[in-house]
Amino acid sequence: MNEKNERELLGNFESAHTRLRGEIGRVIVGQDRVVEELLTAFFAGGHCLLVGVPGLAKTLLVSTVAHCVNLHFSRIQFTPDLMPSDITGTEILEEDVSRGRRVFRFIKGPVFANVVLADEINRTPPKTQSALLQAMQEYQVTAGGNTHLLEPPFFVLATQNPIELEGTYPLPEAQLDRFMFDIKVDYPSETEEFEIVDTTTSTEQAVPDRVLTGPEIVEIQKLIRKVPVSEQVLKYAVRLVRASRDEASSEIGKYLSWGAGPRAGQYLILGAKTRALMNGRTAPGIEDVRAVALPVLRHRLVTNFHAESDGVSADDLISMLLEKIPG
Repeated sequence: MNEKNERELLGNFESAHTRLRGEIGRVIVGQDRVVEELLTAFFAGGHCLLVGVPGLAKTLLVSTVAHCVNLHFSRIQFTPDLMPSDITGTEILEEDVSRGRRVFRFIKGPVFANVVLADEINRTPPKTQSALLQAMQEYQVTAGGNTHLLEPPFFVLATQNPIELEGTYPLPEAQLDRFMFDIKVDYPSETEEFEIVDTTTSTEQAVPDRVLTGPEIVEIQKLIRKVPVSEQVLKYAVRLVRASRDEASSEIGKYLSWGAGPRAGQYLILGAKTRALMNGRTAPGIEDVRAVALPVLRHRLVTNFHAESDGVSADDLISMLLEKIPG
């Protein structure tokens, strides 16, 4: 893509983002922060973990986004009896009449889509959860000794119920780290809940228009990678991540078993770049890094017993970090 096309894409990106937000708003009532964080990760090429109680339209939000950007959408309902091959696909033995022999043929699983909804991902054992690891990190699937590439763009959007623990399997830290954002989905306001009940119990249901295509999203992702970042902003992101591992800080360190790793810094910068472009700015600032700190860090900080006994959450510790390092 030449410089002229880059300028044109940059000029259209803000308006496309605004239109996309408007189309999603025709179906999803409220949840502005959730939609904004989801789209930030979406354009940055990162995966998301949506955490919230049932009935908050997490599944509807993901399917609506996939529809608006005209991408192949696949939904996987995670259950205790789900096997890895149910996600990645399996090889079957079939008769080759022309050659007079039997051959193996790979049947692609639901992971071969552009937007994969891993619904209630913590309801399946770690063996099956790990089937997504290679796809999420390397954008490919290995089966029967052969490697199959996933068509870009590729996003895994997983949902998780935070209040139900019976019959669930917590995600390993290695898999949590592959999610760019951990997005907390809260209850709607009274006004929003009134509108939800009113619109969803009528005969007419809104159908959003398509705004972007897969190739356009890939070009946007490439453009975001090219956005320049000042050394000051880079240093701030690194300081913020390293402060979560700073044992000298007794106020924060006493509540943590493990801090965030280097991938957190990468996602802080990618999220800051995307947020800047979404708001019509050509370079991110420290305020952009701080704006994405919560969804990037909350699932990467491992709290200990002291935090639980004192009622201190990962979000509380991130707030302490942001106060300690104001920028």
